[in-house]
Order: sequence, then structure tokens, then C-alpha cells
Amino acid sequence: MSNNIKKSEVASNLLVHREEFETVYDIIATHRKRVLRTVNNESMAMVWEVGGYVSYKLKTSAWGDGVVRQLSDYIRIKDPTVRGWSYRTIYKMVQLYETYSSASFSELIEHTSMSVYGHIVPFETAQIDNDAIVPFEMAQIPKVLFATGWTNHQIIMSRCKTDSERLFYMLYAGKERLENKELIRIIKIDTMNSLLGGKDVQSEVMAKTYPASPLLFKDRVYLEMLGLPLDYKESKLRKEIIEHMKDFILQLGKDFLFIDDEHRVTVGSKTFKVDLLFYHRLLQCMVAIELKTTEFHPKDLGQLEFYLEALDQEERRTNENPSIGIILCKDADMEIVRYALNRSMSPTMVALYKEQLQEGGVIQRSLVEFCKYLDGQQKEFFMLQHKGEDNE
Repeated sequence: MSNNIKKSEVASNLLVHREEFETVYDIIATHRKRVLRTVNNESMAMVWEVGGYVSYKLKTSAWGDGVVRQLSDYIRIKDPTVRGWSYRTIYKMVQLYETYSSASFSELIEHTSMSVYGHIVPFETAQIDNDAIVPFEMAQIPKVLFATGWTNHQIIMSRCKTDSERLFYMLYAGKERLENKELIRIIKIDTMNSLLGGKDVQSEVMAKTYPASPLLFKDRVYLEMLGLPLDYKESKLRKEIIEHMKDFILQLGKDFLFIDDEHRVTVGSKTFKVDLLFYHRLLQCMVAIELKTTEFHPKDLGQLEFYLEALDQEERRTNENPSIGIILCKDADMEIVRYALNRSMSPTMVALYKEQLQEGGVIQRSLVEFCKYLDGQQKEFFMLQHKGEDNE
């Protein structure tokens, strides 16, 4: 009995002081994040500096492959607890330095004109103190490298062929806070081409209502994880998506929250079903997805717009934005899509799904647009962050 009384008193005290306790916890969480950022930043600076030093030694013929192997052995002997210093890893550090200190990458950075590069991760000491550490002039580390971690950089360097790809995926990994496996997957499914490809697949209302939508919604998703048979119906497609919802959401983007499948909306005396209904946290709106296992037909758009009107009138809350509709179909004639969307009065788009991965693709949308979008987001985040610090 006494134990129950004590537990009750503790619970009561927690309720009384909850607001003050939350303040303390927020302080702890804030500083933990800063510590983690500092550690990650120092790690990235270390990789850059070691890569630059070894690169210099190799280029001046002072060192050869054998010396790099000896260096790896020396580090392990010096401190047996240190890991990740194989000679292959050291060469990857050299690769990172030589890749991102190149003139071509510097020109790309200048071309994108992303003013917030220095704010991706607050890092005041990005300029290496060369005189104190290394006996040669080292290139300044591009601040954009702090967008993601060293392991992700290794993945990007091994899987991306161009500077544009490497820049896109380090920014995207930072924006979405991707872990290693997630990053490998988004590169594998050609997310860059899917996001930066031609955007005639969105209605004018979509572009006006949600200006960032071209860089938030993909025009193509890959469903190879579903293991679909050669012949299947929409019900089978929907069922497999539900069973693989986590993978499907990773295809769509991390801001999607699943609400319901075959979501019922009642208009008059009849009930209709929306195949898949999501909520988009960033845009603060519902997203209705209609599945079509056939080629896109203009009548599909009319059906979707009807569902959006019903959702907005019957379910949308006052603090939410107009619902978005996506027709996810197996194939489409892009000229027909363009004609249909020109008359659409709702935020709608048409996207294709592919059962298997397809290699290649041509980037039509400029990488500059993606950088400008991130620039705006990072500036807003940076201002909010400093506002919070001022209030502490």
C-alpha cells in the first residue's frame, strides 16, 4: 500500500512540475545535439585534413602505396582501440579531398549560388590552420561536406559518377537525415532523376498552391520490393503496398504519414473509397493517392478531383491546407497528361510506378532549383535555431 502511495505522489509531482521538467529536458536535448554536431564536424575536418596530407605526399612522390600501408599499421599499433584506418579507408580520404578540392566541384558550388552553405551545419572553424598542423597549403574544406557524415560520403563517392550527383545526394542525405542503407537505396532508385526530372506532371494549381512541390514529390517510384506477378489488379497492388508500407513511404519521402487505405468519403447518399490516404507533415495537408494498373486516362483525373473536393469539405481541418491528389499509374502518354492537367482546378499530379529498377535517365530540372529550395529551408531553420538560443 505504501509503495502505491509513493508512486501516486511521484506521479502527482511530475504533473505539477511537468512544464519546468520539459524546459530542463529541452536544454539537455539541445546541447546533446550541439555536441553531436561538433563531433561530426571535427570528424569530417579530420578526414579532409588527413586526405589532403596523404594526397600531397603521394603527388610529390614522397610516398608510395607501401608507405600508406605502413601508415595504416602505425596508427593501429599506436592506438589499438582506433578503428576505420585501413589503407583502403585512407585512400578514400584522399579521394574525398581530391574530388571536392577540384576546380570542377568549386565551379559547381559557385554555379548553384547556395548562400546558406555555411549554415548547413554551423561550423566556425572550417578553415584549416595549415601552419599549425600541416606543412603545405591545403584547400579550404567546402562547408557543404558537413551536410552528411563520413560513411555516407564513402557511399556517395563509390556510387555517383558526376559532381552534380555527388552534390545532390550529400544535400539530400542531410535534408532527410538518411542512414547508410537508406542512402544506398535512394541512389539505387535514381532519386535525383525522379525529383529533378521534367515536371509537366503537376497541375498549375499544384505549383501555385505548393511552390516547393516539384522538389517534394517524385514523378516516378519503384515498387520492386512488392514482388508483383506479371498480371495483377488494383486490389492486389494496394494490398502489397499496405504490406510493404514502410518501404513505400521511403519511396515517397519521410514527410508522409499513412492514414488509411480504401478511405471512405460519403457524398449525398453514396460512399466512395480513396485507395490510399496520407498526411504530409511539411505541407500540412492530406494526400490522396489513386492507383491505376493501366495507362493514365483523363477520366482518372476527374475522379481524383471529386475525391479531393469531398476530403476538403468533409474532413479538412481549419489549420490544414488544401488536399493534394496523386494518380499513380503504370504508364502514361505525357502529352495527354499535360492536356488533362492544364484544365485541372485542384493540386494534382500524375506519377508513374515501375515494377523494376531502370538504369539511367536524363536530368532536365536544374540542380540550382533544388539548392535554392534547400537554401530557403535552411535559412528558416537557422533563424529559428538562433531565435531559440536567444530565448535560453
